[in-house]
Amino acid sequence: MLLTFEKLGAWRWGLGLICGLVALFLLLPILFIAALSFGSSRWLIFPPPGWTLDWYRELFADPRWTEAALTSAKIGVVVTLLSVAIGLLASLALVRGRFPGREVLRAFFLTPMVLPVVVLAVALYAVFLRIGLGGTFTGFVIAHLVVALPFSIISITGALEEFDPSIEDAAILCGASPWEARLRVTFPAISHGLFSAAIFSFLISWDEVVLAIFMASPTLQTLPVKIWATMRQDLSPVIAAASTLLVATTILLMLLAALLRKGKKS
Repeated sequence: MLLTFEKLGAWRWGLGLICGLVALFLLLPILFIAALSFGSSRWLIFPPPGWTLDWYRELFADPRWTEAALTSAKIGVVVTLLSVAIGLLASLALVRGRFPGREVLRAFFLTPMVLPVVVLAVALYAVFLRIGLGGTFTGFVIAHLVVALPFSIISITGALEEFDPSIEDAAILCGASPWEARLRVTFPAISHGLFSAAIFSFLISWDEVVLAIFMASPTLQTLPVKIWATMRQDLSPVIAAASTLLVATTILLMLLAALLRKGKKS
């Protein structure tokens, strides 16, 4: 038994070391970008010769960057609302429905997660050009909604499967209508799934670059597209500042999602 514990301890240390190295490998590029955004050099040089906030001042003073960030935020909010609403209805059908092809429909909803994004982007680009949605706000929303919806369905479906439907039935027996029971009983009980769906939907839209490149126009660009376009012309530290803000927003929302999930479990 002592030998078994020793082996388990060795495995635990080994797995911890591997996880630490993987985390370091993933985080180091982000830390480098954050450091470069505060560097005093006009070029992306590491280690920075000095420290400054000039690149953040230049970033917020340039209306092209602020407009791109606002465009990303607006698209993200609309995509989030639509993704949660459609994902909720789809999840109710997938969990509560009893109809032929239910599992096939579930797999169909999750297809954008396994399909290469560039293939999806080319297909949507070709369709949107024919129907006049290329380079439009509506086109952006639809394209981002396609890739955000699977994450919304997964989050809400998981919450619904954990919820005991007999509680909703009891509310109906007490005189509530089916939709009143869902609004007052079911939806509050699965609120953690709805919040997770909202956060992940916004992040998918906020960070998406491949679809956004195909959907963008000279007058409508998201923040990731602006970063990509600027990198092809100039390696200014302003790019690092914009990238740092993009990553910081993502990390904050991910932490919020983790806190909501932890609070629900406790």
